[in-house]
Amino acid sequence: MTDHGDAAAIEIVRHDPSRSAALLDFLEQLANTAEAEWFRPHPFTADHVRGIAMPSVRDLYYLLVRGADVIGYGLLRGWDEGYDVPSLGIAIHPEHRGIGLGMALMQFLHSAARMRGSARVRLRVGDGNAAGIVLYERMGYRFEDFEDRTPSGRLVVAFKELRN
Repeated sequence: MTDHGDAAAIEIVRHDPSRSAALLDFLEQLANTAEAEWFRPHPFTADHVRGIAMPSVRDLYYLLVRGADVIGYGLLRGWDEGYDVPSLGIAIHPEHRGIGLGMALMQFLHSAARMRGSARVRLRVGDGNAAGIVLYERMGYRFEDFEDRTPSGRLVVAFKELRN
């Protein structure tokens, strides 16, 4: 197993302009993996990454960092477009998977959505992303529909209720 270093050095921080280069590096690393098509929430360009860090953006973009390195990325978006139910997206660097970081980042994002008054969140996942589907089911997501087709399959839509 990979040595993940000191766990105390791991933080979840809101994306800001000072971290744009680190986020772009993370996104570039993801783009070069086999599962690159599964995580494309927005353009991976410098202009876009700087734009989502502006204070006027209502959508939420968070980084899971260890020191200066981004090892995970999570977002809740859709509020800027007027939606009541935000779309959640997460990605964890392949070297840091399997130790609970995805679940921790999702729990944090669920709490952030609750604090914004959202009753539920949605996500889309490729039907070939078995590990993602297992994680989302474990986190309480209910799969409801199929959406767009991708070269490797369909995107499945799931929702999680945040209030009982």
